Amino acid sequence: MSERRKRFRKRRPPAGAPPGAFVVPEQAQAPRIHVIEYTADRVNEADLTDPEALQAYCDSKGTRWIDVQGLGDEKVLSRIGELFGIHPLAMADVVNVPQRPKVEEYEEHALVISQIAELRGSGDVEFEQFSMVLGSGCLVTFQERYGDPFDPVRQRIRQGGPIRRMGADYLMYALIDAVIDGYYPALETLGDSLENLEERIFARPQPGALRDIQHIRHELLQFRRVVRPTRETVNALLRESRFICDAVRVYLRDCYDHTVQVMDVVETYRELASGLMEVHLSRVSNRTNEVMKVLTIVSSVFIPLTFIAGIYGMNFEFMPGLRERWGYPATLASMVVVAAGMLYYFWRKGWLGGDDRGT
Repeated sequence: MSERRKRFRKRRPPAGAPPGAFVVPEQAQAPRIHVIEYTADRVNEADLTDPEALQAYCDSKGTRWIDVQGLGDEKVLSRIGELFGIHPLAMADVVNVPQRPKVEEYEEHALVISQIAELRGSGDVEFEQFSMVLGSGCLVTFQERYGDPFDPVRQRIRQGGPIRRMGADYLMYALIDAVIDGYYPALETLGDSLENLEERIFARPQPGALRDIQHIRHELLQFRRVVRPTRETVNALLRESRFICDAVRVYLRDCYDHTVQVMDVVETYRELASGLMEVHLSRVSNRTNEVMKVLTIVSSVFIPLTFIAGIYGMNFEFMPGLRERWGYPATLASMVVVAAGMLYYFWRKGWLGGDDRGT
């Protein structure tokens, strides 16, 4: 199975499994738990190895960010879901990745799923599911692998400011905003690749250009499958969610504008990639036609010359000049005149040099 197909293959429990069942792959990383608890006046951080230690944060008065990185232990994940009252169906969506970006509301919390864009060294874009469970004063986040783009958000919490005075819904907005901002560098890289391809195609069509264009089109298609539902998710949070206060909706409106901009860029690049493919195929076709035209002209010029050489090659006695000294030069001269005449005729018709002079 190709790597591209694996990206969209979702992990599913066995057929007939009860609702809320989830499957943890063997190669998944073990969960790491990092807790940030803060109020306007203080910040406490802790790295936990035992999920039972999270009980101390279940009823805390401050805002709590429970960050879980790695989905490789079913018991730990189930216990975290029990401690924070996460619905089994929500936990199944968290673990059985990848899910479509969406928002689902339950009685005591809301589940928000998004995708983090990670730019590889090869220029490929890889997406990682990022799940958020928003409750009263608490935000529990889940990631597939270690590492994330949220260090600036953590630094803002440590330094103080508006984020410390707001609740967990504002924290969720800050994380969503960081996820969407991470789309821009990846799209800029794809845009640079398209520009380089455009220069290569107009300079000289190359066999590998078509493969590169198709690769970028697949990357943009993957972006489209992520950004479009992300836009719908942010819009649903902005207009319908009862877990978002009015003060945070103002910031989510700006976040929605960013998703619209990203979607516009994705659609523009997709059209550009499709146009480049058409240009590449047209250039290759035109180049093939030019080669065939040259070969046809050369063949047309040599047809009468071959005819003359074939006639005189039969050596019949009645042929003009066969026994004369001037016969051979005269025959060559006639062949040159015929060839020159045909080339002049082709030139007058515009078949040579690309200038249409004929009627």
